[in-house]
Amino acid sequence: MQIQRLPHGQQLPLPDWQTAGAAGADLHAAIEAPVRLLPGQRRVVPTGVAIALPPGFEAQIRPRSGLAVRHGVTVLNAPGTIDSDYRGEILVPLIHHGDTPLSLTRGDRIAQLVIAPVVRASWTVVEALPQDTQRGEGRFGSTGLTRPG
Repeated sequence: MQIQRLPHGQQLPLPDWQTAGAAGADLHAAIEAPVRLLPGQRRVVPTGVAIALPPGFEAQIRPRSGLAVRHGVTVLNAPGTIDSDYRGEILVPLIHHGDTPLSLTRGDRIAQLVIAPVVRASWTVVEALPQDTQRGEGRFGSTGLTRPG
């Protein structure tokens, strides 16, 4: 897949998978100076890269579990979607749900990029949907909190 390093992303690592089994490639903060993220604050953080996804694919921007668990920082619209026809910089909207300010510095790993295939469905309008499923019209929480024994 084609990737472009933007001028403010020079010398930063390209998105990379940290282990052989990792689904997401880490995205890095392409900021010139440290950014202080206060509790409750939202901020769009540039990554310094743009990609050319092939048709039939999307890129998902997902939170990094370490930032979420340790600091309460997550991706605001998780998962964010990058469409195959977008050619601009990958930007990451972060929100801070934690209790203490967090300082981000240049090169910090701020999110994950997951490349996934996209299926475009063809809609068939019907008068009623089949109801012969175990769940039927059960809504939020209808399957309970524990798995049946």
